[in-house]
Amino acid sequence: MMDFRTGFGLDFHRLIRDAERPLMLGGVEIPGELALEGHSDADVVLHALADALLGALGMGDIGEFFPDTDATLKNMDSAVILAHARDAATQRGYRISNIDLTLIGEAPRLKPHKAAIRARLAQLLGLDAERIGLKATTTEKMGALGREEGVACAATVALLKP
Repeated sequence: MMDFRTGFGLDFHRLIRDAERPLMLGGVEIPGELALEGHSDADVVLHALADALLGALGMGDIGEFFPDTDATLKNMDSAVILAHARDAATQRGYRISNIDLTLIGEAPRLKPHKAAIRARLAQLLGLDAERIGLKATTTEKMGALGREEGVACAATVALLKP
């Protein structure tokens, strides 16, 4: 009998204007003056995805493994966080069946970067890009995200253990 698990992750970060700080989404640097504020590189896509993986495994959330109070983790590459969650799944005998992501915010526009993000996620996860759903939506100018004060990402993951 196959063991099937699903996980859900959600992450938010404040959107700032800082030409010195890179804006990272899905492991890809998005050019421009916008950036996400956070202790790590604040990549909402990788954070939400890591939380979805950890949730499917019943392991808690990324803050338990990578606390924002740890000065040694300042500005860390969120690919390290995702690798930790991916490896936890692999060590427990699971493989990722597919992931589905929705980026939420007014800016930046995702369309020009979708292919690069899917390719980078496929590389980070050892997964075919066709198993990665990536969508974007706005809040129709409502709330903090609608005022371009932040960006959010929702992630779902399906894990299989033969």
